[in-house]
Amino acid sequence: QLQLAESGGGLVQTGGSLRLSCAASGRTDSRYALGWFRQTPGKEREFVAAISWDGRLSYYADSVKGRFTIDRNNARTPVHLQMNGLKPEDTAVYYCAADPTFPPVSSSWGEYWGQGTQVTVSS
Repeated sequence: QLQLAESGGGLVQTGGSLRLSCAASGRTDSRYALGWFRQTPGKEREFVAAISWDGRLSYYADSVKGRFTIDRNNARTPVHLQMNGLKPEDTAVYYCAADPTFPPVSSSWGEYWGQGTQVTVSS
């Protein structure tokens, strides 16, 4: 079992920055890739970014390339999502997910999920 806990969400103005964190507990010795997804009411959950278990490979949605950066030191340290140049369309609940596969090409990717953290970007 793996438990995920997100933090760092909040309210920011357009063009501002936020840094989300996802801390894992439980089977942190397992080689899980971690990813970030987001969802707004009435829409499907959307992939944002993911990073391999060892932090060497990363993968981004086109909508956030050049603005967001995902990083982790190793399989046991938190995963961070640095979000710069935020736009109102980035407003969503952001979820952290873990899966043994990478990159997240499958629609069923994400064996474990966190509870989410709200990000609101005001215009």
